[in-house]
Amino acid sequence: MDTNQSIPDQTTKNISRGWINGAIGVLIFSGSMPATKVAVLGFGPIFVTVARATIAALLALFILLFFKEKRPEQKHFFSLFIVATGAVIGFPLLSALALQYMTSAHSLVFLGMLPLTTAIFGVMRGGERPHPLFWLFSGLGSLLVIGFAVAQGITASPKGDILMFLSIILCGLGYAEGAKLSKTLGGWQVICWALVLSLPLMGPVMFYQLPATFAEIGTLAWIGLAYVSIFSMLIGFIFWYRGLVQGGIAAVGQLQLLQPFFGLTLAATLLHEQVSIGMLAVTVGVILCVAGSKKFAK
Repeated sequence: MDTNQSIPDQTTKNISRGWINGAIGVLIFSGSMPATKVAVLGFGPIFVTVARATIAALLALFILLFFKEKRPEQKHFFSLFIVATGAVIGFPLLSALALQYMTSAHSLVFLGMLPLTTAIFGVMRGGERPHPLFWLFSGLGSLLVIGFAVAQGITASPKGDILMFLSIILCGLGYAEGAKLSKTLGGWQVICWALVLSLPLMGPVMFYQLPATFAEIGTLAWIGLAYVSIFSMLIGFIFWYRGLVQGGIAAVGQLQLLQPFFGLTLAATLLHEQVSIGMLAVTVGVILCVAGSKKFAK
């Protein structure tokens, strides 16, 4: 057997698996903004943030105990803190607050900037060095998103746009740091330990923020909370971090350009929100940038 032949073949298989796992993660994340929107309408943004993290953390703790996972080493805790700050607390909280000022359809367009922020932090924290043309295609996708936000009248809801923009930065940091740590700690272990690390803070705040009554909270709000707690906060990350490790942070990260497309479809079908021609045009534009950025990711 030609070992030189088998090594490239194995690498190709890993990259292919990375794109498959990344795509599954993106599909799961695509429901996050619509689900958060309906959950916030029933519970409020702060409670949704702390409740989703607490529920996911309890599930993560059960998984870690069931598989008898060893505690992370001391050198891992700084990275876990970054993941928890960006992916567990920062993005969910800021995006939930932003949804008070905008529709989930409008917020989804901001997600087109996630591949760029993830790639930037992948270079800063993960040591990746994409081809210069990669930045051209990734930047074009982000500029389409920013241009659309400005064209829609960014002064109409400056608080919402600023909060959403900050959430994207923190999310990209959490994605890149989690992918870097997954190479040594394991993908599902990273998100589980990050959730458990946040539990001492999020748990007490959840009980403090409990609604006075649950009688007026509708079924959709409960479904939204369940989705963001189980799928967006835990299961999606298991596939996502695995994909980033197998296929590369910058390369697989470009799959996030598909997230607005899937999310807009959900927002239009489930929430009956209006999806404008401009939104669709921007979504198609950023999707076309995936092909170019993927080609020059390495």
